[in-house]
Amino acid sequence: MSTADRTPTAAEYWENRYLEGGKTWSGNVNAALQREVGGVAPGTALDLGSGEGGDALWLARNGWSVTAVDIAPAALAIGAAAQQPGDDITWVAADLGAWHPPTTYDLVTACFLHSSVELPRDEILRRAAEAVAPGGLLLIVGHSGVPHWVDADAANHHHAAAEELPTPDEVLAVLFDDNPRLALSDWTVLTNGLIERPTVATDGSAATMVDGVLKLRRN
Repeated sequence: MSTADRTPTAAEYWENRYLEGGKTWSGNVNAALQREVGGVAPGTALDLGSGEGGDALWLARNGWSVTAVDIAPAALAIGAAAQQPGDDITWVAADLGAWHPPTTYDLVTACFLHSSVELPRDEILRRAAEAVAPGGLLLIVGHSGVPHWVDADAANHHHAAAEELPTPDEVLAVLFDDNPRLALSDWTVLTNGLIERPTVATDGSAATMVDGVLKLRRN
């Protein structure tokens, strides 16, 4: 099989996506993270699947000491280029499917940790929960469906993927059901729901997206 015919690994897929597409995201903090963490006393934070670093940069500028982990060095380079003096961020290029947090953190976030290539998301989220220090927070934010402005042809492709998007309750089950390493009784659920946020459609019109948001505090 030639290199051209070979299916790329997850690392190759994401690295090529950022290398070929350049800056992909706005660079702004995710609305759910800003809402759920704004006002929380800063400490240490772990940002899983940090991409170009919008969340990590916002956390650092609000006093957090951040470890930002992503599979694509090209994405991390974009975040690092936007880092300012005083931003306490360690950028780590690693495959979350194999990477284990080396310590515990006051905040662990996983925002929109979805992938069109193989991703052991359930195990990554379990390890994320294990990395929360006592009294710390775990924030998991995900898409809840396909944007309404996606055209019909693209929607046929996306709907199958959307059906696999877990609800916050399903994420709770992933974390705690049949898991000898974690017990829900050791946590307090602070947010569990589908929450609307304003956005802009591809045609420039005002639109609304719905995020699945789960925030827990480790007792």
